[in-house]
Amino acid sequence: MPITLDRARIAELTAREEERLNARTQASKAMYERAAQHLSGGVASSYQIRDPWPIYIERGEGAKIWDVDGNEMWDFHNGFGSMVQGHAHPAIGEAIAKRYPMGTHFGCPTDDDIVVADELAKRWGLPKWRYTNSGSEATMDAIRIARAATGRDTVMKIFGSYHGHHDTVMVSIGTSLGETGPRDNYNSLAYGGGIPQATVDMTIPVPFNDAEAMEKRIIALDKEGRKPACVIMEAAMMNLGVVLPEPGYLEAVREITKKHGVVLIFDEVKTGLCIAAGGATEKFGVKPDLVTLAKALGGGLPSGAIGGSEEIMKFVEDGTVYQVGTYNGNPLTMVAARASLEQVLTPEAYAHLTHLNDRIVKGCQAVVDKYDLAGYAVGIGSKGCVTFSTEKVVDYETYKANQDGELADLAWLYNLNRGIFMTPGREEEWTLSVVHTDEAIDRYITVFDEMAQELTA
Repeated sequence: MPITLDRARIAELTAREEERLNARTQASKAMYERAAQHLSGGVASSYQIRDPWPIYIERGEGAKIWDVDGNEMWDFHNGFGSMVQGHAHPAIGEAIAKRYPMGTHFGCPTDDDIVVADELAKRWGLPKWRYTNSGSEATMDAIRIARAATGRDTVMKIFGSYHGHHDTVMVSIGTSLGETGPRDNYNSLAYGGGIPQATVDMTIPVPFNDAEAMEKRIIALDKEGRKPACVIMEAAMMNLGVVLPEPGYLEAVREITKKHGVVLIFDEVKTGLCIAAGGATEKFGVKPDLVTLAKALGGGLPSGAIGGSEEIMKFVEDGTVYQVGTYNGNPLTMVAARASLEQVLTPEAYAHLTHLNDRIVKGCQAVVDKYDLAGYAVGIGSKGCVTFSTEKVVDYETYKANQDGELADLAWLYNLNRGIFMTPGREEEWTLSVVHTDEAIDRYITVFDEMAQELTA
C-alpha cells in the first residue's frame, strides 16, 4: 500500500523551493517588470504566465537551455514538446541559413512543400496534405473540412482534451468534477471568456477510453437531429500527464465513427513525430480520416499540417472548403521541416528515444516503488510523466478525482531548482529530444529520488 504523505511536509518543501527559485531568478524578475509595461502579462501567451514572474529563457543548445539568470538546465520542457530535435540542431540551422538568402516568403508553393508532403504521406499513410502555421489552425481547418464533408455542424470531443484556442474546441477542458455533469451527458463548458454560448453548445464532450459512451451519445444526438460531423481526439491524451488508450479502445472508436458516418480526426499536435515516425497513427495502428500536426513538425519554427484521405480532402481540392493562410507553407518553415524529417528524425533517432524513455520510466517507477509513493511512471516515444495518483488515470474524471496536484506543483519547483526544466502545471509531461543523453536521464531520476527521500524522511 502507498504511504500517506504528510501534507504539511509537502507545503513546507513547496514554500522552501519557491523561495529558492525566486532567489535564483532575479534577472527574470527584472525582465518581467520591464516586459509587463507593454507585453500583456509580461508574456506572449497565457500559458507562459507564472506567479510571481515567468522564467525568461536566453538560449538553448542541444538538450540544455539557459535562462536570463544564467541557470543551466536539462530541457525536459522542450517548448511544450515542440523541440524533439533538440535546440539549434546543426542540420536544421544549415538548411535555414541556405534558404534565407533565397527569400523567406512568397505566398506561393516551393519544392520543399512537395517533399515534406510526400514524406508525411509515407509516414501516416494518408495521401493528401495541406499546411498551417499552428496546431490551433490545423484543428480549426480539419473541423471545417469535416463539417463540409458531412453537411453537419456538431463536433464531438473528449472531455479534458485541449485542441487549440479556437472557439469550437475551447470547450470542456479544465473544470472541477462537480461541473462536469453526468458521464452519459457531460456539460459543454466554455474554457474562459469570449466564447459564444451558441458555439459551446455545438461541441459535445464524451469520456476517453469509453467507446460505448461515445456511441450512445452519437445515437442520442442523431435522434435529436444533431449528429456529429466529427470526433476530434488525441489517440493518447497528452494534457493530463500521459493517458494511454486502453486495449481495443481506438479500434472501437474507428469502427463506431465509420458505422455512423462521423469523420474521425486524430489531433497529433503533441504525438505527431514525437512518439513514432508516423505518430500515434503508426504507434497504435488505427488510421483516422484526418490527422493534424504542428509543434515538432517545424523543427522550432511555427508550423502545422492537415493530412487526410482522398475522399475527405477532395472538399479542399474542389474548392468547397477554403483552406487558406498567407504563411501556409512558408519557405523557412518548410526547409526546416524537410531537414528535420530527412536528417534528424530518422529510424536511429527513434530507437534512441525509445532507449531513453524506457530508462526514465523504469528509473522513475523504481523511485515510486522504493518510497511507496502513490503514483506510477508512464511513457511512450519521447513523452512521459510520473502521475501522482492513487489509481490509474484513464480519463478526465479519474484524473481529477485522484491526481495529487500539490505534489505535482512541488515536483516542478524541485526539478527547476536542480537543473531540470519542466513544463509548468499539473497536467504536463516530460518531452525528450533525440540529443538527450543517459546523463540527462540519470540526473532526472536522481532529482526525483532526492525529492522522494525528503518527502518520506
